Amino acid sequence: MAENTKSLTTDISFEKRPQFGNRTLSEDTNVFQHNAWDNVSWDEDQEREAREKVAENSTVLASPEQIAKYENEADIYWDKFYGIHQNRFFKDRHWLFTEFPELALRQVQEDVLQAIRVFPTPKNSGNDENSSRPSEPSTVGTRIFEVGCGVGNTIFPILLYNTDPSLFVYCCDFSSTAIDILKENPAYDTSRCKAFVLDATQEDWSPPFDPQSLDIVILIYVLSAIHPDKMEHVLKQIYKYLKPGGVVLLRDYGRYDLAQLRFKKGRCLSENFYARGDGTRVYFFTQDEVRHMFVSQGFIEEQNILDRRLQVNRGKLLKMYRVWLQVKYRKPF
Repeated sequence: MAENTKSLTTDISFEKRPQFGNRTLSEDTNVFQHNAWDNVSWDEDQEREAREKVAENSTVLASPEQIAKYENEADIYWDKFYGIHQNRFFKDRHWLFTEFPELALRQVQEDVLQAIRVFPTPKNSGNDENSSRPSEPSTVGTRIFEVGCGVGNTIFPILLYNTDPSLFVYCCDFSSTAIDILKENPAYDTSRCKAFVLDATQEDWSPPFDPQSLDIVILIYVLSAIHPDKMEHVLKQIYKYLKPGGVVLLRDYGRYDLAQLRFKKGRCLSENFYARGDGTRVYFFTQDEVRHMFVSQGFIEEQNILDRRLQVNRGKLLKMYRVWLQVKYRKPF
């Protein structure tokens, strides 16, 4: 994603760039005119070729011993990843406030009030520890929690642009190496942020905050790194710690993304779940899969977008098709 380097204050008085989805490729457009095109439709032949590539690279699975090793030593692989790349691999995500305006603090309260008016409390949601419906959202400071924060590429833009002194950001990662690197960053301010190590797949969490205390939970290319059998448990834990009316913001890999099509035979661990060369893992979602997981845990869908993008290398005249999912799910009152 492109970065927005303009400052953001709590009055949201800056000029935002438009959301992605405004650069459209038409039949008579020179595809190499720009580096990227939005909402690119796939024809039947492209869909078929993508399915065939995935079927081909899934014919040879990793051995049971390899699959167990990737699961049991997942923290080691991520520690190695961050040990090698430090804070140089990912760019800070300055695009967050454009794609997820909920991160603009003034809008948090407005969105929660709107949710009270629009969304009823579903019966038998499976997570009904909250039987009361508040008349208005809490006015204590906004609490944001990022699961799988890495070295801080999401939280540091939030801390930079949101100057509201009542904001507090929590963040965790599976990798202790990542958390150590994050804490060494000069932008890490312990009066506004707390980073800690957490395996989000473990049965019970022991975070430094109480149940029903979070306004926003962020998952950026994180759920896909978790074994598919454990994803719903992670969402169940998130539901537990969100306030009524709190929202989950997720962006992750979609089915038939270029990264999935490029895997070689033997890297597949299970259906649509792969191990990269460095031992880290990745799953590729459909919209329906994501919807089922969230709704089954009691969340209400606000957004579930399939983001198909065509990126080009104008020097080499190469076309690269990317597929991402961007979703928002709210905990009901």
